[in-house]
Amino acid sequence: MKALTLHQPWATLVAIGYKRIETRSWATRYRGPLAIAAGQSREFLNLCAEEPFKWALRAAGIFGPADLPFGAVLCERNLVNCLDTDLIGAYVRPFSCLEQAFGNYASGRFGWLLEGTGQFERPIPARGFQRLWTWEGAHAL
Repeated sequence: MKALTLHQPWATLVAIGYKRIETRSWATRYRGPLAIAAGQSREFLNLCAEEPFKWALRAAGIFGPADLPFGAVLCERNLVNCLDTDLIGAYVRPFSCLEQAFGNYASGRFGWLLEGTGQFERPIPARGFQRLWTWEGAHAL
């Protein structure tokens, strides 16, 4: 199965269902099952204390960086489309302010549209990589 590594707290936001669009500087032709992995980086953990990140994480029972998993696959989603960020608002309904706050929708970027809900009962340890990579531990929810 293909996999994508995200920094925290974005990986958890995808896993708990508050982030349905992953923004990237590059497009992909791939469509299909996609494992979402949390990387090892702790670079963006300050966002856990800022709104709307703080609200969304707390709503899922996550009260700070210590509650976030690192170096693990958290969930599987279905990558259904990849759109230029300039077109997202026209094709994605509803395109909420919350969703906008969790991504970089600058011109020239791409929104990867993810479908599906639920997360693994426990994160599955995995070494993440840049770009799309193959995860050997794939299984259904």
